[in-house]
Amino acid sequence: MADIAHANRMEPLAGRVAGAAGVTLTPATPARRVSLRGGSSDVQALSKVLGLELPMSPKTSASNAQGRIAAWLGPDEWLIVDEDGDPLADLGKADVLHSAVDISHRNTAILVSGMGARATLESGCPQNLGDKDFPVGSVTRTVLGKIEVVILRTGETDFRVECWRSFSDYAFGMLSETAKDCLA
Repeated sequence: MADIAHANRMEPLAGRVAGAAGVTLTPATPARRVSLRGGSSDVQALSKVLGLELPMSPKTSASNAQGRIAAWLGPDEWLIVDEDGDPLADLGKADVLHSAVDISHRNTAILVSGMGARATLESGCPQNLGDKDFPVGSVTRTVLGKIEVVILRTGETDFRVECWRSFSDYAFGMLSETAKDCLA
């Protein structure tokens, strides 16, 4: 009988850590990600199977006790991130019209934390990420340097930057360099 070879996915930023005084950059734990689209009349049913209330306002997110995150990206679009569960399987139980696409293979995330985190991100992002305009729980799809990213504010000095795997080295390198100039 023939041996079967199994491919193991390598995380694009595995083992990398960077930062400067007041800023730490680390790759996020591998997670499952789903791009979810659905109409407003279907939000209640989708929320029920996901175990959290899908946010309905711009720049907002929701999470549950199990660590699942739903980030509002548009009037009928959310990014679902889950480090432990399987949101795609859960969405398969919904009896409403929706589109759920597993994008786990496409995305990765960088965690930016510390007193200089906001300044580090704002060095390459045109949006104001300050406390008043971007409080904890806020989310935005924007650009960082030359790439599209989704930025989620997870704490007072903590941000999650979701980007495509193919751009992760660029994002990590850019953030590493700007962190050196953005001391707390």
